Amino acid sequence: MLNRVRSAVAHLVSSGGAPPPRPKSPDLPSAPSPQTAAPPEAPRSPPARAGSGSAAPAKTVEARACFSRPTFLQLSPGGLRRADDHAGRAVQSPPDTGRRLPWSTGYAEVINAGKSRHNEDQACCEVVYVEGRRSVSGAPREPSQGQGLCFYYWGLFDGHAGGGAAEMASRLLHRHIREQLKDLSCWSSQKEVTHESLVVGAIENAFQFMDEQMARERRGHQVEGGCCALVVVYLLGKVYVANAGDSRAIIVRNGEIIPMSREFTPETERRRLQLLGFLKPELLGGEFTHLEFPRRIQPKELGQRMLYRDQNMTGWAYKKIELEDLRFPLVCGEGKKARVMATIGVTRGLGDHNLKVCSSTLPIKPFLSCFPEVRVYDLTQYEHCPDDVLVLGTDGLWDVTSDCEVAATVDRVLSAYEPNDPSRYTALAQALVLGARGTPRDRGWRLPNNKLGSGDDISVFVIPLGGPGSYS
Repeated sequence: MLNRVRSAVAHLVSSGGAPPPRPKSPDLPSAPSPQTAAPPEAPRSPPARAGSGSAAPAKTVEARACFSRPTFLQLSPGGLRRADDHAGRAVQSPPDTGRRLPWSTGYAEVINAGKSRHNEDQACCEVVYVEGRRSVSGAPREPSQGQGLCFYYWGLFDGHAGGGAAEMASRLLHRHIREQLKDLSCWSSQKEVTHESLVVGAIENAFQFMDEQMARERRGHQVEGGCCALVVVYLLGKVYVANAGDSRAIIVRNGEIIPMSREFTPETERRRLQLLGFLKPELLGGEFTHLEFPRRIQPKELGQRMLYRDQNMTGWAYKKIELEDLRFPLVCGEGKKARVMATIGVTRGLGDHNLKVCSSTLPIKPFLSCFPEVRVYDLTQYEHCPDDVLVLGTDGLWDVTSDCEVAATVDRVLSAYEPNDPSRYTALAQALVLGARGTPRDRGWRLPNNKLGSGDDISVFVIPLGGPGSYS
């Protein structure tokens, strides 16, 4: 069983043009490091922007910086080319150097099947040291070894309309979190204010400051597009999972599935969007209606009674169709095809400050929230074994893979490895990516059941909750 699983994973990875499995990566320094891609001499592709091919030579360096992969992948020039190959779709993981990501974390990624010019996902994994800001009295603290704290950090950033926002967030969001956590040093037990709530607030503030920085620097640094952000912070015995977008995280513990996030889409946030459109009709520009109808209303249906629902309703009721109801619905479509203002399919994330309705000057950003939902898991409340993991994935994984299928893969792959073998978590990340990507056939990438595999970028972190990772 052991050899069969290892051989199968190795064969699938190599068939995609990737290096052999068992990748490991050096531990990251305690101080945050920039998430650049490969060494400076590595070939880079121009950003996926209109007119980029005719950019002036003076902008060459800036254009090259727009395509990068996570630093911990340590890609050579050849590895970077493989990572950017839509035809081969090689699975990428940190190299086998004898040193690994913090906490024995597993990671794997693969580029899309041609959906965008480059892989617009980004990832970050850091151990970050936080120095205290000041004493409780407000006086500056003297530097001291015991006054700071350390947190572990993982981030997945799924870019859209370009990779600039995702790349910037992967480099800087953990620094904003570090800055916000400095205030923990002056926390004293107060009524109704818990330590946990301060950490949650620090993460929420950091997302907002990251979004504001993108707004300020979007022109000079070509921070195009936006990104969904899924972030995990481990601090003082608790895991904080912050999600803004449609990436997701689950814990698989002794076979049990514990959701640690939910998707934020036009469907799941319909009532929030409609309420904003109702309170601020000027944001709709006279082009959209905040009401929802089962289908688009036709002019000939004026005066007829039709089903509708507004920001207060979960069910449906009837109303008489008026002229304003002929406008385009604020939220249209269903499932993965649902869109805000017929433009964007996610409702939370970072960036998108230049996003406009197609053929219009109407901005969409007011309807998009940068604030994450933060869920907390207390690691000290349960005895974890080496097979208990936290799985983070961009929507490229979850579009074709259910929670139960992920849990089955966790059991199948980890049971084939010794519990103290830290490479088991990278093998699991690779197996999840391969399972969502599928194999190339005549009619595209296919899963074993012959359904279409994911054509999107796929990125996966596997974080062990017991075993080699120490969180004491």
